[in-house]
Amino acid sequence: MKRLALAVVGLMALAGTAAAADLARPVPQNYYKAPPAYVPYSWTGFYIGVNGGGAFGSSSWNLTGSRNVSGGLIGGTAGYNYQVGQAVLGVEGDIDWADINGSATNLACPLGCKTSETWLSTVRGRLGYAADRFMPFVTGGLAIGDIRASTPGFAGASTTNAGWTIGAGLEAAVSQNWTAKVEYLYVDLGNFNCGLNCGGGLATDNVSFHSNILRAGVNYRFN
Repeated sequence: MKRLALAVVGLMALAGTAAAADLARPVPQNYYKAPPAYVPYSWTGFYIGVNGGGAFGSSSWNLTGSRNVSGGLIGGTAGYNYQVGQAVLGVEGDIDWADINGSATNLACPLGCKTSETWLSTVRGRLGYAADRFMPFVTGGLAIGDIRASTPGFAGASTTNAGWTIGAGLEAAVSQNWTAKVEYLYVDLGNFNCGLNCGGGLATDNVSFHSNILRAGVNYRFN
């Protein structure tokens, strides 16, 4: 009987030791790391960039009719955006070297009458809608550029004219600081009087210039 009692006491002691060991062992924990909080892209800030593309349009001489013009342009851009909610208000300026020209030959201009443009600058307001990293926008403002008119055998003439421009586009953020855009602009530089320099005789020869510009650009935005 003593032996049985001692055996029972021994088993109870062993069970108590095992239980104490289990209590001392830390319970495994499942650690979960929360994902970083999502921060919407902000369009606010200054930026600079480059742009380039093509143009097509028309130039009309009141004595010799109209001619199509086409060519390309490339240059630099600078601007500032300020975002309020999903609205993005901005101002943008650019200046481009251009090679846009066209000529026409007819009875009134048998040797060919040519209109060309060698540079174009715009200063425009922009209104965009921020869909996170995408921003469609409309734009419009001042356009300044040169208009050159020439006829073989005559001196020709050129002037710097101020006109207007309006258009729309889409800009997208490709990283925190870099964005890419495509845009369309309609540009009207008005007209100027070429007169005798373009072979107009005693009549007044008014030369106008209108162009449609399709271009792309890359901008670097300062945080």
